[in-house]
Amino acid sequence: MAKPPQPPAQAPALDDLRKEIDQIDEAMHQLLMERGEIIDRLISVKRSQETGSAFRPAREAEMMRRLVKRHKGILPLDTAESIWRVIISTFTYVQSPFSVHADLSAGDALMRDSARFHFGFTVPFVAHMGASAVVAAVSTSKGDLGLVPAFAVPAAGAWWSALEFDAAPKIIARLPFVERADHPAALPVFVLSRVAADAMATDAPVWSVRVSGWGAGAAQALSALVDFIAVPDRAFDGAALLITLPKGATLETISAALVKAGATVRSAALVGSHATRYTVAADKT
Repeated sequence: MAKPPQPPAQAPALDDLRKEIDQIDEAMHQLLMERGEIIDRLISVKRSQETGSAFRPAREAEMMRRLVKRHKGILPLDTAESIWRVIISTFTYVQSPFSVHADLSAGDALMRDSARFHFGFTVPFVAHMGASAVVAAVSTSKGDLGLVPAFAVPAAGAWWSALEFDAAPKIIARLPFVERADHPAALPVFVLSRVAADAMATDAPVWSVRVSGWGAGAAQALSALVDFIAVPDRAFDGAALLITLPKGATLETISAALVKAGATVRSAALVGSHATRYTVAADKT
């Protein structure tokens, strides 16, 4: 015997859906406040167990990668990433106040977008005109961060040479943590600071290298192996390089490739490290 037809399911009322949204909003706020309570306890623990900046580049890079891997649905990834960046950076600031010093010489709007996307509006923003000024400001601070373009700016020269000293700040991160073609803060940026050794992301060591005999052949040989920045060095027809080694590469391999191309390595100093670059498709939702 055929079953009688069932009445169509009644669509949920708008008021009911809005009440659900309000409940979720309240739950999210409660969780943020609970996170704040944990951070308050964390501050007490760190005072007795840790020193230095509260910034943890290795942990932050991993947190952002996990966010991307689990993300789905209609909420744009840009929005989810920016929300988490503000949460992370603000609670880091609460633990230990810091400022962000940014080099605007490669573009004011782009650098400000990067700083605000990754660190929010609670963290103070200090503008500079030139990477050297950023390095100097971070060098005299207790735990501030510096943002400089991760590409050659001719007028800036080899600003990274100031990072070669043991007491100098180092390159600790490369932003954005998650790269994609349509990223709203896509400007490639190095982050400079002093952080605890166990907080560093060491996947991609960054070296300051000076070479003589630099030319098109050496540049071509190097570009096939690593990411690098090169600026002219007046000594011995040379260049000052900032070289980021990919996983598995060694400075010896890079030096051998340069020698084969007619260049000679005159000096090399480790000036930092960061997480391996992580790229996702632009349309991930």
